[in-house]
Amino acid sequence: MVVADPTLDVERSLHDAGARYVIDCDEVGRGAIAGPVAIGLSVVDRSVPAHPVGLRDSKMLSEKRREALAPLAASWSLVSVVGLASAQEVDSVGIVAALGLAGKRALTSLHSAGIAIHESVVLLDGAHDWVSPALTKPPRVHLRVKADRDCASVAAASVIAKVHRDRLMIEADAVHPGYGWPGNKGYGSADHFAAIRVLGASAMHRQTWLHERTA
Repeated sequence: MVVADPTLDVERSLHDAGARYVIDCDEVGRGAIAGPVAIGLSVVDRSVPAHPVGLRDSKMLSEKRREALAPLAASWSLVSVVGLASAQEVDSVGIVAALGLAGKRALTSLHSAGIAIHESVVLLDGAHDWVSPALTKPPRVHLRVKADRDCASVAAASVIAKVHRDRLMIEADAVHPGYGWPGNKGYGSADHFAAIRVLGASAMHRQTWLHERTA
């Protein structure tokens, strides 16, 4: 099946409706059993040029291609940031609230970078707004299923967040070796579960998720 290239059509329509900035949002690591959940934000305004050639949702790209595109996506965006919530926070508050916590941290970073959050629209991949409950005064949120596939700036956020989180998991392998994180990036592969049975869980594992998977 041939998938059409992402466009800026949705972003342009939001600018036309009055948004000064479109803050494009995607999450990475939601289904992992180890490591943080990461929220990537990519900001565009009316002046944004054509997106980098080959930009796609991170799930549609090889690791090598993501690594090549991430700096291009970051420099193409007006501002880009990644917010994190740790495995311990996922265990403590649950995955949805942890997404909100990571998103709040990312939006705080944008505010510090000078982006007027309340003159913006958050373009959020998916059908559920997990951003607003985490904020005292949330901006307008526009939900779109498959935005990471169809919207170029959300694809940029996806690639930026994926590469950032992957690098964290590769670095963490030096501290907690044996789980295969350079390959599985904290997701629940058969080899990863086999390593947990031999080594036990590390401080970076989501303990509640392991209990659910092995109960």
